[in-house]
Amino acid sequence: MTLDQIIALIVLVAVVGVMIHGRMRSDVVALSGAAALLLFGVVRPVEVQSAFASPAVIALAGLFVIAYAIELSGLLGLMIRKATGLCRRFGATGIWVVIGLCGSVGGFLNNTPVVVLAAPVVRDMARSLKLSPKRFLMPLSHVTVMGGLLTLIGTSTNLLVNDMARNAGQPVFSLFEITPVGLVIALVGGLWLYFVGARQLGRAARAEEAAEAERARLEAEKASRPRRWRLPFSLPALPHLGESRSQRDGAGDAHLGDIELYAAGDRPLQWKRALIALSVFVLVVAAAGLGIAPIAAAAFAGAVALILLGVLTPEEAYSGLKPDILLLIAGMVVVGTAIEVTGLAAQGAGLLIEVIRPFGPLGALIVLYGVTLFATELLSNATVAVLVTPIAVALAESLGVDPRPFLVAVMMAASAAFATPFGYQTNVLVYQMAGYSYMDFVRVGAPLNLITWAAAMIAIPIFFPF
Repeated sequence: MTLDQIIALIVLVAVVGVMIHGRMRSDVVALSGAAALLLFGVVRPVEVQSAFASPAVIALAGLFVIAYAIELSGLLGLMIRKATGLCRRFGATGIWVVIGLCGSVGGFLNNTPVVVLAAPVVRDMARSLKLSPKRFLMPLSHVTVMGGLLTLIGTSTNLLVNDMARNAGQPVFSLFEITPVGLVIALVGGLWLYFVGARQLGRAARAEEAAEAERARLEAEKASRPRRWRLPFSLPALPHLGESRSQRDGAGDAHLGDIELYAAGDRPLQWKRALIALSVFVLVVAAAGLGIAPIAAAAFAGAVALILLGVLTPEEAYSGLKPDILLLIAGMVVVGTAIEVTGLAAQGAGLLIEVIRPFGPLGALIVLYGVTLFATELLSNATVAVLVTPIAVALAESLGVDPRPFLVAVMMAASAAFATPFGYQTNVLVYQMAGYSYMDFVRVGAPLNLITWAAAMIAIPIFFPF
């Protein structure tokens, strides 16, 4: 190995290790890795500059601003409120219709505000029907995540893989090119959640309720027994072991999964603002979908137009940018560039090929999907996309086949974080709201990972032949 390869590998291992440890913010870790690579000369300043100005970062920034304008206008909240009528009319079936609609919206808007607004509605409607919210909130998160697989702009992962592939000399994907594969995965996953996953969650919720009722009965019996002695004074209340100092002192710190971290709640509808924001969004999607302009150019122009039209103030536009996500992506693009330019990606692909050559391209696709899927449960999807995409391209080229099926596999697998409550931001939200256990996610999410994996392995070769 060359010195640059050794340095790049050390930085990569350090970045991944610190991210798994979870004590530092992911964007800070990614930027630290990028700074180390630049300092040691593994990457050049021009390569760092191109990472921060990559089409994926520009497209995401513009889309974040447009989505924020739609949220601030109250349009998203109106859609959620209208959907509650379905719940009241059709009961549990109506809740599933709302979940499906949220999945469809997730193909075009950031799924976090969608889940933030829909989760309280789903929870309250479930309670009004005397059903456990646990049956519906995890499926809401998972279906919304799968909705992000429907279009190129559905998740940051899709845009990032597209950008990394372009850097590797591959043709870019169109807006709806991955839709058939994403639709197959979403339908298969959604049906499994409806027929199997929700019932598993319902049984677990009933068991917990029965156990809670039994504990309450025992406590009541214990309280009814006569006490033999009592202290002549009262002890001061001790703080709960699970509380932080600021919580005990009344500071009310936000906790992991607190909805207040993500949105200020529902907003009143402002028709003029909503119509302009929606029109700009439709024009951006149309321009990108018809090939009139690249998605980065269309999204950037749309974001600027919203400011010029007075829909957003510059300050509101900056608030919607989500700089932590943008900087994480930029920093990881630098790490990914180092892996590619030093030849580590090609060497990694070579090692994989030695193992899976007897199984052919389909075997390589299955292994790549599985590796990406496992890594996504440990790391952020952006991190995994940056690390695996160069390997996917090199792997396909070494096998003498089209890299496109492998790139689609990375897009799908890098967003399929279903088996842990911390694999995706929306999982964290419903984890806290419904009081799921960690094993609830494992029991439902691990089979869902396997089922969507199998669906992807059937759909990808059909729509993207080798």
